[in-house]
Amino acid sequence: QVQLVESGGGLVQAGGSLRLSCAASGHIFLIDYMGWFRQAPGKEREFVAAIKWSNDNTFYVDSVKERFIISRDSANHTVYLQMHSLRPEDTAVYYCAAAGSIWSGVIRSRASYAYWGQGTQVTVSS
Repeated sequence: QVQLVESGGGLVQAGGSLRLSCAASGHIFLIDYMGWFRQAPGKEREFVAAIKWSNDNTFYVDSVKERFIISRDSANHTVYLQMHSLRPEDTAVYYCAAAGSIWSGVIRSRASYAYWGQGTQVTVSS
């Protein structure tokens, strides 16, 4: 099993920045991809970004490209989501997720991720 613990959420004004962290523990060897999803009130949980553990390939939803950066610290089994130029529509609970070996074509699907963190709230004020 894999345990994921997020941190770093909070309240920020529009145009500001935040960095989310996700620390993985347990059976780290099971992880091939780690990703971030978000869920705004009344909306479906949506894919934000993912990183392939073995080669650092990254993937983003179009709405966050050029603003968010996903990265990892392999030594500490931690994934980061650096968010810049935040907008009110980025307000959501952000979830870290981990997946085993999967086809890259499905990394944007929630169903591809077996392990989830508890979520961290990000609120962007206008």
